[in-house]
Amino acid sequence: MAVSKNSGNNILAKGSKNAPKRLVIERNGTNVIAEPERKGIARDLFWPWFAANVSVLGVSFGSFFLGFGISFAQAAFACIISVVFSFLLVGFVSLAGKRGSAPTMILTRASFGVKGSKVPSFLSYLVLVGWETVLCTLAVLATATVFARIGGIGATPAKILGFLVVIVLTIGGGILGFDAIMKLQSWITFATTVLTLGYMTLTFKHIHMHVINAVHSGSVQGFIGAIVFGIAVFGLGWTNSGADYSRYLPRTTSSRAVVGWTTLGASLAPIFLVIFGVLLAASDKNLNSKIAADPIGALTTLLPLWYLIPFAIVAILGLVGGSVLGNYSSGLALLSLGLRIPRWAAAGLDGIFMVIGTIYVVWFAANFIGPFQGFLITLSVPVAGWAGIFLADVALRKKDYREYDLYNPIGIYGSTNSKSIALLLISSIVGWGLVTNTFASWLSWQGYLLAPLRLGGKQGAWAWANLGVLAALAIGFVGYYATARSDVVRQEQNSY
Repeated sequence: MAVSKNSGNNILAKGSKNAPKRLVIERNGTNVIAEPERKGIARDLFWPWFAANVSVLGVSFGSFFLGFGISFAQAAFACIISVVFSFLLVGFVSLAGKRGSAPTMILTRASFGVKGSKVPSFLSYLVLVGWETVLCTLAVLATATVFARIGGIGATPAKILGFLVVIVLTIGGGILGFDAIMKLQSWITFATTVLTLGYMTLTFKHIHMHVINAVHSGSVQGFIGAIVFGIAVFGLGWTNSGADYSRYLPRTTSSRAVVGWTTLGASLAPIFLVIFGVLLAASDKNLNSKIAADPIGALTTLLPLWYLIPFAIVAILGLVGGSVLGNYSSGLALLSLGLRIPRWAAAGLDGIFMVIGTIYVVWFAANFIGPFQGFLITLSVPVAGWAGIFLADVALRKKDYREYDLYNPIGIYGSTNSKSIALLLISSIVGWGLVTNTFASWLSWQGYLLAPLRLGGKQGAWAWANLGVLAALAIGFVGYYATARSDVVRQEQNSY
């Protein structure tokens, strides 16, 4: 394996067409991608985002949507709204990558300042490492469940097997970098699509419409809660890495195409998978309860024995599709914090943290879904606040970023933008006050604004709607758009 400083162009060594091909490690990190290295078309964005979201975990999420006490029709509608809206946000962040040719957490320096951006960069890093750990954990649990049914191998060896496969693919892809990931994701897309369709065909007989139709409609609060959950679990967690995969595109690429292909690629699979999962979970209360303990492994109970190995493959590959993007982006986020190591080393270091987290959750934590939802709700609030600020900055800017000043604390973007830091703090405080979190005792302080705002308190009808995520997003966007317009105009006047 070779290391090429021009690996932003190709993962294959340069030379004649007949030259032997070698894998090389991407050397580009937090730098702006040089013009000669920008390549590809907007349609290329479909593959990494589709592969990252085609996991059968989407089927299990159908059960979580029903957990808000709503009907099939409400859950399906909530799924479509939340998936498309949240990944549209990712599409707009990807637009910034095309315009700035740099990673997301470098471009956020335009709105937070060169040093002030370390706050959202650290937040981004926590979210990405958390998601990597979640996806790796699910793959390990699914592998153990599959081999428990097949027999011939114990639970612990099965977990170790799944653990090693996911770790090697995730960290390996993250270390190799952009081009290797784009190629890997296209392979994962093909394999997981075929095998997932096989799963849906074999389990379709377990859908019973008379049982589904008997599920009563839920409250408005439950419906909104399901939408917020979908926003948090799908697109919102990817907003902080959207530009990482569009930064290699030429700046002449159509902006509409960048947003459109990103949104389509990321949204297509989850919509079908979640709705199918709602149908399965609504048809079988026993399956619905099993998913809480083992979200993917529970799905194997519907399969014939001969399809368990293909299912294990699709489960692992689908989860790797997400974890490898997370590993790559978290490495870039770590570098944006100021760590002076090569990009591939940052991806490897991040992999070590993922390994430690996965070992804890798989072998020591008593329950999976509780820690997962607690983590998701708590960090979704400040992430939503940051996303609002970043997207407002993208909407205000009419010119490309001034590249040099993204790395210069005395440049036009400054060292720290106190307005953005204050907005992030305000949106987080308000947001946490409007969500409830009973999944860990140390999170019980959340929801403190529900009673003062006459929303029923922590046990009222609005307690589980998690309005704080939407509130944080709105505060970040509206607050920045209203207060930073003149600042952005001044920056762009000084850009040339």
